[in-house]
Amino acid sequence: MARLSNPLAFTRWPVTVITSTVYLVIIIALLIVHTTVPSPPSSPTPIRGINLTEAWLDLQLLTAAYRPYNSRRNDQVHDWLLERIKSIAKENDASPYIFEDNTSNLTFSAGGILSGPGVSAYFEGTNLVVYVPGTEDDQTRWWLDPSGRPSSRNAVLVNAHYDSVSTGFGSTDDGVGVVCVLQLLRYFTTPKNKPKNGVVLLLNNGEEDFLNGANVFSQHPMSMIVSAFLNLEGAGAGGRAALFRSTDDAVTKAYARSKYPFGSSTSADGFNRGLIRSQTDYVVFNGKLGYRGLDVAFIGPRSRYHTDQDDSRHTGKSSLWHMLSAAVATSEALTSASLKTNTDPGHKPGSPSLWFDVFGQTFAILKAHTFFALSVTLLVAGPIILLLTVALLYRADKFYLWAGSQPLHRLNGDEKIKLYGWRGFFRFPLILVTACAVPIALAYLVFKENQYIAHSSEWAVWAMMISSFVIVAWFFCRAADYTRPSSLTRVYGFSWMWGAWWVLLVVATVFEEHFHLVGLYFVLIYAALVWLATWLSYLELFSLPRKSVYCQRVVGEEEPSPPQASSASGDGGDVDHPDPNDDDEPTERSSLLRRGYRHGRDEQSRDGKASEDKTDTVEEPDWSKSQWSWLWLLQMLVLVPINLVVVGEIALLLTEGLHQTGQDGSSMFLLYILVAGCTILLFSPLVPILHRFTWQVPLFLLLVFIGTMVYNLTAFPFSMNNRLKLFFQQQIDLEGGNNTVFLTGVSPYTRHAVNYIPSSAGQDITCTPASPSISGNMETCSWSGIPPNVANPSSTALSPKEQYDSWLTFNVTRLNASDSDNNARFVLFGKNTRACKLVFDTAPIKKFHVAGQAPRDTRFPPVPEGGSQEIRLWSRTWGRAWTVDVNWDNPATSPEQSRDSEGSKNYKISTAENTIYGRVVCLWSDANKNGVIPAFDEAMHYVPEWVAITKRADGLVEGYKSFKI
Repeated sequence: MARLSNPLAFTRWPVTVITSTVYLVIIIALLIVHTTVPSPPSSPTPIRGINLTEAWLDLQLLTAAYRPYNSRRNDQVHDWLLERIKSIAKENDASPYIFEDNTSNLTFSAGGILSGPGVSAYFEGTNLVVYVPGTEDDQTRWWLDPSGRPSSRNAVLVNAHYDSVSTGFGSTDDGVGVVCVLQLLRYFTTPKNKPKNGVVLLLNNGEEDFLNGANVFSQHPMSMIVSAFLNLEGAGAGGRAALFRSTDDAVTKAYARSKYPFGSSTSADGFNRGLIRSQTDYVVFNGKLGYRGLDVAFIGPRSRYHTDQDDSRHTGKSSLWHMLSAAVATSEALTSASLKTNTDPGHKPGSPSLWFDVFGQTFAILKAHTFFALSVTLLVAGPIILLLTVALLYRADKFYLWAGSQPLHRLNGDEKIKLYGWRGFFRFPLILVTACAVPIALAYLVFKENQYIAHSSEWAVWAMMISSFVIVAWFFCRAADYTRPSSLTRVYGFSWMWGAWWVLLVVATVFEEHFHLVGLYFVLIYAALVWLATWLSYLELFSLPRKSVYCQRVVGEEEPSPPQASSASGDGGDVDHPDPNDDDEPTERSSLLRRGYRHGRDEQSRDGKASEDKTDTVEEPDWSKSQWSWLWLLQMLVLVPINLVVVGEIALLLTEGLHQTGQDGSSMFLLYILVAGCTILLFSPLVPILHRFTWQVPLFLLLVFIGTMVYNLTAFPFSMNNRLKLFFQQQIDLEGGNNTVFLTGVSPYTRHAVNYIPSSAGQDITCTPASPSISGNMETCSWSGIPPNVANPSSTALSPKEQYDSWLTFNVTRLNASDSDNNARFVLFGKNTRACKLVFDTAPIKKFHVAGQAPRDTRFPPVPEGGSQEIRLWSRTWGRAWTVDVNWDNPATSPEQSRDSEGSKNYKISTAENTIYGRVVCLWSDANKNGVIPAFDEAMHYVPEWVAITKRADGLVEGYKSFKI
């Protein structure tokens, strides 16, 4: 029985067992961190001033029903929160300043694509603001003076929004954030917890519609004392709350104080570039108000986002504790930092930072300019050190790389000794390119055949990608090693890797410097580790004999001897006696008994002991027998574990954030390409040593590949726990009495789901492509639905047309002072709603004014540069009548009228006619009572279990009337 001579040798079983163990341990640890949440403490008061049991009960009460801004439940939640704030202050015998902001309003806008026509809004806020003064704050009540200003600006804002969407209970979006704010009030009003700098706790209302609540906070006096902020958000139900955006290193270090920090700056790049189709209050606080701060949010599962599964049952107390513990640690650190805003005169802005967690236990932070300095240092110093090492090898006569032969002068003439140093040089790039092509091809195949399979089976996709890459790479590595063995495989492989990563580091450095991509830190780490592994492989060459000595030995062994005799080499190895005239390079049919080659290493290992297995027989150049091949272990431990942690975390975050965004119109092909790319990054370090793997691991992976590929190509992509979201809306023509129900989603599943809805039976279902700006695979299906009862008609005896007509009343009057002016006044009223809008189908509006609006804030342009196609109107009271004056330029098109697939009218008119067309629209969003929107109730009840219904727009029901000016 063979015995194990060296458990760390560069032979089949040590390489297979050790490398596989390292990969499995780290991958399993990463999966545990990303799929589980730390358990909450058993004590109900884990931190002085924090009551976890109370927070959980508050969350359950808060999320008992839908609470969109345009609902009666929203008003009830507002009153309940105000009472909770007062009761917490009373229990702590504290006197924070509590503001029920029922006076602020704001007119603002957002531009459209490519600076085209956008959207304007007028919003009346109902925010709740609590100010806990710090020990170093201005103690005067300066805000009571209309022209008062604070003497300092160091307060920390902690923000969450208490409204939800009309189709979701909003447990993580944003119920957990709200109860965290309540607990922070309890914490900072607890004796001995008073902050150094003040804390402003904001419960804003209206985030879901247009980030309204955060925008209107800019008009409140407390906005003037804030310098830093912590925004608490959510996009799923459960899991860990991740830091996914940060303005600079100082505030990021505050978050690093959290007990369980989690997140990567790579997510900031993806979010900022629209990979996820949503936005948070962060863009208001940082972009418009100039605060420095953090965005902390739950990132999945996306299939529960904005649905009835975003509830406390699917969230759990562990997730609540994860965000709450982070909020306490972060806000406490921020209040001690005395940060200045980016807009303060003479203040130097904070440095952008790169960050990532390590197994959810600690946080690594690197300033962007430090990244640049380290990258440039590695780009310059890395090649120089390698070249110096090569020079030393050359000087020591041990540079076997690219050495085809060595000239040797003899008495009877010169001779060239074959060294075969070129062998293996092209192996790594050829094998890597071949192996990389397979997961990339699979990405395209899955996208074409079953593109949404990652929605519910992302791990099956990962298993398929990983197994395919390793199988193909192993097969060609073993084939190359069998036919053309070389001891320089590792040094050549790492050298190629270093060259590629040097180029990638150049690109990453340029991109970070010019485009401020803060997620490219992994390139620097990866390149540095590849450089170290490459340098170690060059140091390994110092263990080889001098080329001149080796050639002399070979010549000595070729002296005449008896035909049957064999000479012993100096170190105890058997040496063959090839024909000195045979200079041809051996092939698979050549005899293994060649000059410069050693036979039978399975019988005698380099340390003189028996090798572990006959299968470890290799035939490499004879000069390699003294090589320190045990350095493979150090190279693997240098390169693999850290890269697995760094790149693996990014890969898992990308998977969690993107694998269910295809239902929103995002590209699934991008996800599959990213998974393929991350697979290559994670497993390419294996290629230089993969020829030493035994066949058992690839055989197992082959079975995994076959099973997962068949599954990924044939399985149904949605399930009860990973539902497909369909976007619901009902539009009513209040003049004609017709109503249309719309469901938007991915094709062909939307039409399949519509067939389950009883009211669609027997109707001509129209399914057309959705807006090209969303996705080419999204479609909208429409049919005549059940009439809604949102406006509480006074008499059911009225016809639908007569009932609808009273829901919205308006009149429009032209106010032209001259023929060149285009001015009009709208007076409109919607029944049982506090949200309406004006939609202009022709010329965009250049100016508008709402009666009662506050003076213009220069930070918030009311109309974008390209004009506004819509003016959205939100009132804090019910039964409000709006008076809106508008101004527009002359249109310049020919007269036509048409209706698009979703019921919207599109008008084109002549310049001479100087007429503008459009619609007055009112919105209804309250679906808490059955029978109010029966078409929505029907869809929720009858669609398959793998379908979730969510909102398509701010209003579940839109009623409109047309106008002509």
